[in-house]
Amino acid sequence: MSNPIRKLVGQTAIYGLPSILGRLLNYLLVPLHTYYFAQTADYGVISELYAWVAFLIVLLTFGMETAFFRFLQNEADKEKAYGASFWSVVGVNALFYLFLLYFNNDIASALLFEGHNEYVVLLGTIVMIDAITALPLARLRAEEKAVRFATIQMTSIVLNIVLNVIAMVFFFSAERPEEGILFILLANLISSLAKPLLLYDSIFNVVFVKDWGLYKRMWRYAIPLVIAGFAGIINETFDRILIKHLLYDPNIPDSLNYAESQVGIYSACYKLAMLVTIILQAYRYAAEPFFFKQMQNQDRNIVYVRVMNIFIAMVCAVFLVVGLNLDIFKHFIQKEAYWEGLKVVPILLLANVCLGIYYNQSIWYKLSGKTQYGAYITIFGALLTIAINVYYIPQYQYMASAWATLIVYATQMTLSYFLGQRHYPIPYNLKKFFLYLASSLLLFWIGKQIHFEKALINHLLHNLLVLIFVGFAFVMEKSNLKPSAAH
Repeated sequence: MSNPIRKLVGQTAIYGLPSILGRLLNYLLVPLHTYYFAQTADYGVISELYAWVAFLIVLLTFGMETAFFRFLQNEADKEKAYGASFWSVVGVNALFYLFLLYFNNDIASALLFEGHNEYVVLLGTIVMIDAITALPLARLRAEEKAVRFATIQMTSIVLNIVLNVIAMVFFFSAERPEEGILFILLANLISSLAKPLLLYDSIFNVVFVKDWGLYKRMWRYAIPLVIAGFAGIINETFDRILIKHLLYDPNIPDSLNYAESQVGIYSACYKLAMLVTIILQAYRYAAEPFFFKQMQNQDRNIVYVRVMNIFIAMVCAVFLVVGLNLDIFKHFIQKEAYWEGLKVVPILLLANVCLGIYYNQSIWYKLSGKTQYGAYITIFGALLTIAINVYYIPQYQYMASAWATLIVYATQMTLSYFLGQRHYPIPYNLKKFFLYLASSLLLFWIGKQIHFEKALINHLLHNLLVLIFVGFAFVMEKSNLKPSAAH
């Protein structure tokens, strides 16, 4: 029998290909954007706009991706589960778009984008398209059509990259940076439109479902996930919004420019911590349907524990790769004006390790149907995020946001573990967790303490430390990837 963990690793690689390559290609946009947007404040505007995208996508997908996977296991008529989830998302987005078209001027003013309501309309249109296409893409994942899924995602990503390069290289003018922001949004809009065109068969042939009982059951399951997701996005992106609004003082000249500049510096450096998130996103695409399919497996807890062990080793390795090679990665940010924020990267890398572990643990409340606990945990995290940022940003600027991110994710990870052990116990190997985390932190500390005059020697030493950790983790986990492993 095939090892389910090997299958998960393979599907993570396939599903993650567009995510990993897309994020890596987006890394190429960081030097592109930071080169042409010489003013850190202009890059701050782009960063804040995309922080709002993260909020809206959670709201507008309405938790229906996870609900679809859950109800797909129970419903005899699989088309009904798909149709109910799809039309739920369409309904939510229709209401949102009507609201957006009517109030876009007021929204732009409230967000301090006075006179640029076109930013709001374009951004809302992009998110609406992405939200509606999320369900057809989820269906491909459920049907394990990984190649088609990857092809569609990559087409959209590559199109976005190409259009960005063309717009910035050939049409951007430093005298009109607001046009550059519009170019970026228009490139995103066109690339998003590619997805419904490539998913036409899954969109235009959806049967309208009249089973209102099914809608109610799916909504009841999904609403706590929406709340949890919305609160989770507060933890992930709200700091960029708060930095701008808390540092802006209308009574101080050029205050808005300074606030947006701080957002730009923090956001550019935050990108360097996103490699952990890239791995996490790739993993989540494959893991969610995988975990639900293991529900009928008597050895499911053994599988969950082994997956967690491998996952922790993987994200700790990424923490070391980026953290010990910042002198290389920083050159993705073209202007040295942004480099002053590099000190936040190790903190944010460690925060994202905690976030990844939390996401991996969160399967307990999804499998048990107790999704309200996910909402409780992330609402608490969101309140803690807001409290720390509001209190400390005026004094410590974006450093407060970095530490808040780590504190909140570590707290959520801990709460989820203890609640999970009470309501849906999975015997995770805590010894391995602390062993991997402590050894990666120790190797990171050693790498930072030893410094040679020649940069090459430093790089060799740092990457030797990474290889030591990878070799150690491989020896510890190789038995879990053998074909003969329990299933």
